[in-house]
Amino acid sequence: MNVAIVTVGDELLAGQTTNTNATWLGERLDERGVSVERVTTVPDRIGDIARVVNEYRAEYDAVVVTGGLGPTHDDVTMEGVAAALGRDLEEHAEALAWLEESGYSRDDLTAGTADLPAGARALHNDEGVAPGAVVEDIYVLPGVPAEMKRMFESIESEFAGAPTYREEVVADEPESALLDRIAGVRERFDVSVGSYPGNSVRLAVQGTDEETVAAAAAWLRERVELAE
Repeated sequence: MNVAIVTVGDELLAGQTTNTNATWLGERLDERGVSVERVTTVPDRIGDIARVVNEYRAEYDAVVVTGGLGPTHDDVTMEGVAAALGRDLEEHAEALAWLEESGYSRDDLTAGTADLPAGARALHNDEGVAPGAVVEDIYVLPGVPAEMKRMFESIESEFAGAPTYREEVVADEPESALLDRIAGVRERFDVSVGSYPGNSVRLAVQGTDEETVAAAAAWLRERVELAE
């Protein structure tokens, strides 16, 4: 299963808010064996949201969108998702009923709070007010981290892939000097190798077979100068 993550918010692009949602979702999806292949941040504009979501839903098994939910003027994510699918926004009876059962009368709610794309499945917000939604293969979650996490946990079973295994080898050599051994381990084993330079070079060996990953990491450790 491959997924794209789209985070919505002018404040993310301006650096006023750190995009912790994308990091958290990436970690949780990776733990479930799901490949996250895109992380994109877009402004609070309907056209930008619609364009990116429409592009990604054609390329990936699912698109996870966070941020921009609610009834205020800059909360336009639901409109953007609806536009991507060519659907209208409609008051969602189940979402409204759940909010009323949670103690919010219709008079308490700002107009539009329960408006979701036509045909959407509502995702209830146990940590806040604004509901999320699932429309086809698009999952729309809040931007407030506590709300996003709780809502994702309610639907995370819908994301599953082959489990992956990872081992790191830390080399005390320049990255350029390691190219021959990186090529060698990839030729001999069915693994991917990421190279992350710093004070030393972290070689991340990853694959879907635990024994193969362990053997590839051991092969590398025998052939590189290990950092202490």
